[in-house]
Amino acid sequence: MRKNSRIVLALDETDEKKALRVVDEVGDLVDAIKINWPLVLSSGPEMITELARRSPVICDFKVADIPNTVRLIAEQAFRRGASGLIVHAFTGSDSLKAAVQAADGKDIFVVTEMSHPGGQEFTASLAERFAAMAVESGARGVIAPATRPERIARIRQAVGDLLILSPGVGAQGGSASAAIANGADHVIVGRAIYGAERPREAAESIAREIAPLRGC
Repeated sequence: MRKNSRIVLALDETDEKKALRVVDEVGDLVDAIKINWPLVLSSGPEMITELARRSPVICDFKVADIPNTVRLIAEQAFRRGASGLIVHAFTGSDSLKAAVQAADGKDIFVVTEMSHPGGQEFTASLAERFAAMAVESGARGVIAPATRPERIARIRQAVGDLLILSPGVGAQGGSASAAIANGADHVIVGRAIYGAERPREAAESIAREIAPLRGC
């Protein structure tokens, strides 16, 4: 994936026309588009292919299943044009390795800790172990919460040079600059961009905020 603005757009829209309009408006300002189940279920899996014509696409399916099912989901996501896939680690190392093998060189990102308050109830206590599993499995990177930037710093120690993508900027209260300063490679921003009256201006504002830190 690109590493220019350090912004990944979380396109959690359900209106297909609006989703494409937002992408056409900000696509050149973001490094990738993260697509989740709401848009896939409302517009069909063909949306993955449509968006992939415009930008690298990360399928945020948070896959959590037995190895064979993980493999099947990964193969279908990548066949439709995805550049990356987000998976959970709590199902075990065999499922995680199945995802990496199915990716065949494309990017697998492993959730270490969820960004919402409930993420502190279960995932936080195992985040470093999940991070270690990502390294051991050969994943491309991990997901760590921008809402708790001090946790990003801890996870960076565990993953070394793996990419860290940090969700929770904007609507959830996370700071883009704090996430980057604590070791994130990219911030994931959704509602603060696609829900803005002027999405391009919103994306430009975040890009300006983190511009002094892009060399970190």
